[in-house]
Amino acid sequence: SSRIRNVEVQSADGVAVLEDCIGFSLTKTISKVEEKLKKGVSPDCQDDDIISRVGNEMGEEAQIRLLKAKLRVTQEDLANVVFECRKKEDENQNLETRLKDTEEENTRLQRTISVQQSQTEKYKILSQEANKKSEGLQQEVMALEKVLQ
Repeated sequence: SSRIRNVEVQSADGVAVLEDCIGFSLTKTISKVEEKLKKGVSPDCQDDDIISRVGNEMGEEAQIRLLKAKLRVTQEDLANVVFECRKKEDENQNLETRLKDTEEENTRLQRTISVQQSQTEKYKILSQEANKKSEGLQQEVMALEKVLQ
């Protein structure tokens, strides 16, 4: 017990937890390490080596309880990461389905536009022909009116 006095230990559900481990989050730790790697700084791995810092000051049972608590926290963080990953996979699947539907709709609309454009061209040509025929008939009517007068 004299060895443990130097280390602040908190008891939670019969498991000793070091003050350094309270609020430990695997995702936060990974983020911090990634940030340090991006900056080119070698990450310090103090959190990974808690036992070696206080190993001489703790008994074996306390070390085992600490490791079990750390394992439980790590497993909870892993479960959270797996849950988030599955959630993101579901969201990706939904977005992929929506994208596929949108692409199919886009293809269908492009075909419709193409058909309508060809019909528009066809009707423009028919309209031009009808205008020419109408002009010809109007000139013929004017000529016939002159003949009648």
